[in-house]
Amino acid sequence: QVQLVESGGGSVQTGGSLRLSCEASGYSFSNYHMAWFRQTPENEREGIAAIDSAGTSSSADSVKGRFTISKDNAKNTLYLQMNSLKPEDTGMYYCAADAGGRYSWYFRLRSRGYLYWGQGTQVTVSS
Repeated sequence: QVQLVESGGGSVQTGGSLRLSCEASGYSFSNYHMAWFRQTPENEREGIAAIDSAGTSSSADSVKGRFTISKDNAKNTLYLQMNSLKPEDTGMYYCAADAGGRYSWYFRLRSRGYLYWGQGTQVTVSS
């Protein structure tokens, strides 16, 4: 059974940093495509950054130069390093995974590209 557990969220001030982690279990981590999404009550779930099974990453324009996605296959863990945080980065952050049944490069930052989801971790950035 695939399980994704996020951690590392919290409250920070503008300009601060956080590192989110997503610990995965129940599947061959290195063979899956993974991503981070963000959701607020006002907006749809937004794709923030993605990394495919080969390690190729991409990110949304809103976080380019500030957020970095990475993974450690030995630890079955996905990370999101978030620097220079802004109030608009506030939201619930989810990690997602897919073996390839839904994933494609075109859908790498779209919810429909991923089958498995974690429960989320809250990030709040105050001004």
